[in-house]
Parts: sequence; structure tokens; C-alpha cells
Amino acid sequence: MTLMKRNGNMAHSMPSLFDDFFTRDLFDWRSSNFSNTNTTVPAVNVKETADTFEVEMAAPGMNKEDFKVELDNNILTISSEMKKEHEEKEGEKYTRKEFSYQSFQRSFTLSKDVVDSENIIAKYENGVLRLSIPKKEEVKQKPARLINIS
Repeated sequence: MTLMKRNGNMAHSMPSLFDDFFTRDLFDWRSSNFSNTNTTVPAVNVKETADTFEVEMAAPGMNKEDFKVELDNNILTISSEMKKEHEEKEGEKYTRKEFSYQSFQRSFTLSKDVVDSENIIAKYENGVLRLSIPKKEEVKQKPARLINIS
């Protein structure tokens, strides 16, 4: 990791330091992570194991049908759009009514050389979307082996 001196407020430089720290070949953390409605984009955890990359996205209050998970070439995109309209009762008057519309999109670049893209599994449970992204057999960590000396 390279540290660079930045001018200005330290609070503005912190995300850049973290972005630089988490930039990897498998996931490009500086890719398109935005919300069309200026709402909070769900937080994501990525854990690497010997066999997989495990992605967890916190998204409470949603249903699995609210998500779209798509792999196009080597770009993994998780997105959602939700509309909520409250039904008005007959004879009801209101002076203000606000619609609720939320959307987000998170995209990650996957390395074709590392990831077995045909066997990605997604599951939504208890407010967390989980993706299991398996590694190709040839890149999985092999246990240490003892080499005999002759």
C-alpha cells in the first residue's frame, strides 16, 4: 500500500485510503457503487477462504425478489429497485403524500483466471444477501506437503 500526502480535510481523505487498501485483482472496489436516489448503498463484506470468496450485503426489510444479481463477462452486479405507494382510503384527504422509491447498484470486477463463474450461488436470508463465489480448482490453496529427501 502506498501512502500519499493529501491536502485538505482528513475526513475527505479517509475513504481514499480505504479504497487504496482494499483494491485487489479479484474485486475492483472503485467500480460503480451508487444509488440513483441518494439513499444509503448497502454495506458489503467480502471474505476469502481457501475455496471461495464469500460476499455479504446487508439489506434488511427486502425480499429476495427485490434483488437482481447479474454476471456480464467478468462484472458482477447486484442491484435493486423498490417502489412503495400507500393506498388511499375513499374520502381521505391529504395535503402531502410522499412516494418511496429506492434503488442501488453495486458492481465488482471478478478475475476470470481465479473465479469459477458458472457456480456462483446467491441466497437472501435474515436481511443479508450472501453470494458464494467459488475459486477455480487450479488456484485453490493447496495444503503444505512434506517433500522426502533422498
